[in-house]
Amino acid sequence: MSSPNAPRLSRLLLALSLAGLTAGCFQPLYGDRSVGVGGSSLSDKLSAVEVPPVKAENGTRIARVGIEMRDQLLFDLTGGGPASSSAYRLDIRLTSSQVQVIVDINSARPEIQNYGINAIYSLIDNATGKQVINGTTFSRVSYNIPGQQQRFAGDRGLIDAENRAAKVIADNIRSRLASYFAAGA
Repeated sequence: MSSPNAPRLSRLLLALSLAGLTAGCFQPLYGDRSVGVGGSSLSDKLSAVEVPPVKAENGTRIARVGIEMRDQLLFDLTGGGPASSSAYRLDIRLTSSQVQVIVDINSARPEIQNYGINAIYSLIDNATGKQVINGTTFSRVSYNIPGQQQRFAGDRGLIDAENRAAKVIADNIRSRLASYFAAGA
């Protein structure tokens, strides 16, 4: 006589056996295992990426954001240590935008704005000079603009928004580079 739970139990055993068979197929992206044929780790590959300064007109807000984003990206790629010899070059172009989200109906002054960065990047193999990755990413963050009497607080809010957006862009680019080096595509 068979139990009414037998089909349920057999499905559970089948699922567990399939999970056991495929458990060795997965590896964490930022693990210590080597990637590719050369046997170098992901952190070695990432630290071999040279990030030249973002080209922007001196004294502009986008130039400051480019420096902030580059610093974040360099720290993400090298872990704060010295960069190894560069096998790749990462070229980045940035554009920014500001949009008023909420406007005070009495004074017609913006109260909340969105700050956005669009980045176009390409990874160039230094040995061949060929482009191996190109892509775009973006970040949108909002910030408050307090009343007219607190204009410096509004400026500081914009700077904080720029820094947050630069961090998101750096994280997105690092994730794409890690994906490329781990999967090779």
